[in-house]
Order: sequence, then structure tokens, then C-alpha cells
Amino acid sequence: MRVTCGLAAIAAAQLSQPPNYAMLFRNFKNDYGKTYNGDEEEARRFKIFKDNVDLIHEHNSKGASYELGVNQFADLTLEEFSQTYLGYTAPSKPYGGAAYLGQHVYNGEALPTSVDWSTQGAVTPIKNQGQCGSCWSFSTTGSLEGANEIATGKLVSLSEQQLVDCAGSYGNQGCNGGLMDDAFKYVESSALCTEESYPYKGTGGSCNAGSCTAGLAKGSVSGYKDVKANSENDLASAVAQQPVSIAIEANLPAFQLYSSGVLTGVCGASLDHGVLAVGYGTMGGTEYWKVKNSWGATWGMSGYVLLEKGKGGAGECGLLKVKNSWG
Repeated sequence: MRVTCGLAAIAAAQLSQPPNYAMLFRNFKNDYGKTYNGDEEEARRFKIFKDNVDLIHEHNSKGASYELGVNQFADLTLEEFSQTYLGYTAPSKPYGGAAYLGQHVYNGEALPTSVDWSTQGAVTPIKNQGQCGSCWSFSTTGSLEGANEIATGKLVSLSEQQLVDCAGSYGNQGCNGGLMDDAFKYVESSALCTEESYPYKGTGGSCNAGSCTAGLAKGSVSGYKDVKANSENDLASAVAQQPVSIAIEANLPAFQLYSSGVLTGVCGASLDHGVLAVGYGTMGGTEYWKVKNSWGATWGMSGYVLLEKGKGGAGECGLLKVKNSWG
């Protein structure tokens, strides 16, 4: 999976009245530290912001299962958002040639009615990839962080920057995109540093893994399992065991401006973003997958999105389209 990647809601009460665009834009700039290169650029951004506020207002008035809101992406067109934070090309070889440990299959076992690894100590706090197409690295570390915590009882935040800087020879392209598969292959042959000793910068650089503290020792990862495509039971069974790396389609306004609730019926399956499935459950009678994103804690539901579960086929936003994987 090749993935390049790339925040506070307008209250329903506010949206019951015509928006005060100028006030909202001032608040938006203050909240997110936005500055622009001259009056012309600011006027252009205000027009885009106004259009997005209208979209939010229109959607939230419909009483759907999810709400949109103003966030740090509200002054971007959908095209700008997609070019900066998204992108996906299918891998030519599954797992980048990493050792294959078999397919996880649901065998009819009783599954929990809900799972949430983010409340069980197996998920690190929400991270932020910034303006770097490195979502593939965050999906990879999330899966490995979860597996390591479940095996050892210790939650260690692992270095995405190491993957951005050092995994190029395995097929990744740093901030210009990469594959979770190729990142797993790199970790199979190398130690993975702690986040603290090899912190994230949001830009590519020279590999500096020799002077860091190992969070996962070399040899800790011996290969990878997968879940067959289009199988919700298989994925649910896998997620009941640990967080799982997945790819989704996120190049839509509903994802750009998502604020809360269960996202239903809006995504296709043109995969362009790497994320982490950390659980599943039910909200208001609608089943969902809980997904950790890498756009900061002010996006979505404190950095998470709920995607409809039980849709069938490739799943909501295509999350079942490819063989999802973990170390």
C-alpha cells in the first residue's frame, strides 16, 4: 500500500443562524495561528473558508449520523487538501517481500461486542504528520506500538521520523509517500528507535538511526500477518487481538472537515490514506470501526474517526478493500 498523507466544530446552535463569516474567520486564524502572504491571499483564503462553512452549515442541518466542523483544513480547497495530505498507489508486491506469517481467519469464535485499544493502554497519544506525506509511517508505528504493548505490557512511542529518513531503500519516499508494507520490511531488518530519541520533524532528512535508543530491538519483528480483503469478520477478529494498519479513501469534504459521529455512505474505495484500526463498537444503533488518524488531536473526535461497520463489500471508505496487516 503506497500512502502519502497528508478542528473545532461549529456548534449546532451557531449553525441554526446565518454564519458570521468574518467572526468565524478571525477565530479560525487565531485558533490555528494562520497568517497569509498579503491581502490578496487572505481574501482568497476567506472565500475558500466561507465556502467550507456553507458546506458545514448545509450538512449539519440534515441531521446525519456525523457532523462536520471548522478545523485547520477549513481554508483549503479539496484539491489542495488532497495534494498535501493524501495519495495512494497499490503495492507491486505484498509486504515488500517481508516474511509472511499467514492469514488471520475468523473461525466462528465469540467476538467482543466492542473493542477499544485506545482505552486499554495499547495506543499512543494522537500524533500529527504535518505537511508531510508520511501517514504510512504513523500507521506502521501504531500497529507495532500496539503489538509491543500487548506482548510486553509497556507502551513505547516509536519513531516515524526514522521510517521517513531511513526506509527509502525499501521503496518508501519519505514525505512523498510510502507503503506500510515496505515499512514493516524495514523494521524486520532494523531496530526501531523510540520517538523521544528520534523525534518527528515533518520533513525528510539523513538517516540517524545509529545514535538513538531502540524501542524495538532488531529481530523483534519477524514477519507479518494479513486479513483477506472484504471480510469484516476477519478484520473484527484481528482488531480484537491488536490494532491493525489499514488504508482508506479520505479525499472527500466529509473527511477533510469531519468533526464527530459515525461517517456513513460518503466514501468510495479509492485508497489514499494510511491509518490505524483500534477498535469497533456501536453508537446510536450504528456499528462503527474506531480509527486513529495522524492529523493531530484537534481533528475529528480528538484525533479519531468512526467509520460505519457492517456496510459489506470494500467497507466504508474502502477499509476492507486490501489485505490489512500487522507485525
